[in-house]
Amino acid sequence: MKKQFLIKPTSQQLIHEAARRLVEFANQCVAERGQFSIALSGGSTPQALYELLADDPWRSQMPWKNTVVLFGDERAVPQDDPRSNYRMAARAFLDKVEIPPEQIWRLRGEAENLDEAAREYETRVQSLNGVIDLALQGMGPDGHTASLFPHSPALTEMQRLCVSTPEAPLEPHVRRLTLTYSAINASRRIWILVTGESKAERLREVLEGGHDPNQLPVQGLHPHAGELVWMLDAAAAGLLKETS
Repeated sequence: MKKQFLIKPTSQQLIHEAARRLVEFANQCVAERGQFSIALSGGSTPQALYELLADDPWRSQMPWKNTVVLFGDERAVPQDDPRSNYRMAARAFLDKVEIPPEQIWRLRGEAENLDEAAREYETRVQSLNGVIDLALQGMGPDGHTASLFPHSPALTEMQRLCVSTPEAPLEPHVRRLTLTYSAINASRRIWILVTGESKAERLREVLEGGHDPNQLPVQGLHPHAGELVWMLDAAAAGLLKETS
């Protein structure tokens, strides 16, 4: 699989281009299949994208009534907890657009039994024939993506689409629910958004160093039949030798 790159001079320019492409792809999916499904990522860069989608011109161009929203991962906290990915997404855009509430598929991070919550979510993913249209991903400072952390047992899960994890090695130190490689890599498109100079060294290691997803889980993102695009600003891409 050839890597594709979208690199913009600033994070703001990157987010604006990501929004344009997202709206275009969403409308394409609705025209072809009647529905668009997207798995959201946590983090400040995706948050900026979500806030843009809640504002015109993108807000009025998105097919919200035909959109299904999933989450790539969630922290084991109540949905109104400041650490909740759902809370961030709700405040950034979900509460501001005309998307039917039943089409927002929240991961139940507050569940007493996280394994049961993961199996429930797996059933929801399966209702899409196991194929998400767009999986938005990020890259943590340790090379993790979603809540797939280095050396996590979730990295070797080949059957399940959603699993619970042990307590995370990074803040916040709580257990997580996460989609697995099996779910993410079945997506029609995977976009990995990375911005900022602080990510540059790790990004170079991921893209130009040895291949070891157990140590750098983001390296395990390989769409089965779709496309993978690294969406970067110039600061994050500054140490890369090859981006064509």
